[in-house]
Amino acid sequence: MTTAAVAAASSTGQPSSTRDTAADLATFFDVSLDLLVIRDLEGIIVRVSASWAATLGYQPDDLIGLAILTLVHPDDLPATRDSVTEVETRRPDAPVKGHVNRYRHRDGHYVTLEWRAQKFGDRIYAVARDVTAKIAAEQALIDATAAAETANRAKSDFLANMSHEIRTPLNGVIGIVDALSRTPLSSDQAEMVGLIATSGVTLERLVSDMLDVSRIEAGKLELELRPFDLDEALAATLETLRMRAEDKGLAFHVERPAPVRGVFVGDSVRIGQILGNLLSNAVKFTTEGSVCVRFALSEDDGAPTLLSFEVEDTGVGFDADHAAQLFQRFSQADSSITRRFGGTGLGLSICRSLTEMMGGRITGASTPGVGSRFRVELPLPRAQSLKDYDARDVAALAAGPQPSRPLRVLLAEDHPVNQRVVQLILADHVAELVTVDDGAQAVAAFEAQSFDVVLMDMQMPRMDGLTATRAIRALEAARPNAARTPILMLSANAMAEHRDAARAAGADLHLAKPVTARELLTTLAMLTPS
Repeated sequence: MTTAAVAAASSTGQPSSTRDTAADLATFFDVSLDLLVIRDLEGIIVRVSASWAATLGYQPDDLIGLAILTLVHPDDLPATRDSVTEVETRRPDAPVKGHVNRYRHRDGHYVTLEWRAQKFGDRIYAVARDVTAKIAAEQALIDATAAAETANRAKSDFLANMSHEIRTPLNGVIGIVDALSRTPLSSDQAEMVGLIATSGVTLERLVSDMLDVSRIEAGKLELELRPFDLDEALAATLETLRMRAEDKGLAFHVERPAPVRGVFVGDSVRIGQILGNLLSNAVKFTTEGSVCVRFALSEDDGAPTLLSFEVEDTGVGFDADHAAQLFQRFSQADSSITRRFGGTGLGLSICRSLTEMMGGRITGASTPGVGSRFRVELPLPRAQSLKDYDARDVAALAAGPQPSRPLRVLLAEDHPVNQRVVQLILADHVAELVTVDDGAQAVAAFEAQSFDVVLMDMQMPRMDGLTATRAIRALEAARPNAARTPILMLSANAMAEHRDAARAAGADLHLAKPVTARELLTTLAMLTPS
């Protein structure tokens, strides 16, 4: 009924209160921006607002007497009938529920409405709003998020694959150069070998940094918290950077009070990475003077132990305008830094991300031409003892033991250069080295012979290293009283999930390529005690 009709009805002598109520209702239906509809218990439309009709492309009178369910999308009919039943049987004091379904527009497309309804007497009163645009926007956001996640996964997979492909030949370069450096060389030859080794280490560092950035962006970089000895965790980093500084004629100072000792719980590899990045930058950007690292430990009752270290140098420095850019990815103080010293500008960004993941903070200050100072603070709980030991801790040692006896070694490796690298490293330490090209051959060799240790590549044709490792463990389980043979995974797959997969398959340790002679021999000594 329109406003005019109600006005006409008022002249018939109807009671004033009834006329006022009808007029109010008519006016409300005419001016409401929300979509209003009244139907009877048979589902027949009794009254609609102009807005409800217009949303579906009709005039109000076109819809009066129409069964409302005939407008509902066929796919939405079952849920709509359930909603109608719920409305018709709901107690008057029960909360009103919202429902969403699609209604057919006059031109054939569908409009999505969100509505609520309440039964009163022999009528159902409903109010709705058009949420077509909202639903479309939400779906677009879902699609965009899914597309972004797919792109992130593709990027991470690509970088992980590229990391593997680069590390495989890099293992050959570093391994062969490492073996060559232990042979008699002239001074010129030794210099050239040193340059190759330095370039190889730099390239490996760049690959690792790019992989870390990818994992940080994807939220896939996870800390591995375990007990570690602080001295052992930092020894190799400090010694390596000391030698690098002294090679440049720089003084290298380490100030570490006696209390900064002991066993802590944290990710020792990432802590060493932060310290290594800061010291590496300090040495790189300092042409004369000194590099100093100062350690401190704060232990208050009821508060976490706070390890802090400062790295200070007398290098080129940076000004206040460039300070804010230092921790951004691919950023250095200015372009002349890149031209003069090289680098990608990833190191400090990674340091900040790792520090914040550990609940700590990193700050930097500098005076141009005088030097820079970076400070890191990390909350680290103390531990009573070391409970387990990882090959990455072995790699952090400045020097380590070597196998005390000749070993019978099974090497599963499909890359000829990497086979030769292991052969050269183990030349003086094996009684026999059996080399196979894939996992299936490794399982067959293990079944036919006994070995002191198995060196297993992860990606191989026919049967991969994880499958072969599981098969070897199954063979051992089937042999009564058989000793457990150590399996060391040697792989260019260097991500944390690869190490976890190796251990889950039954490998004892995982070493990421490129592998140096010291790392491999130290690990073998640990796995094969006399």
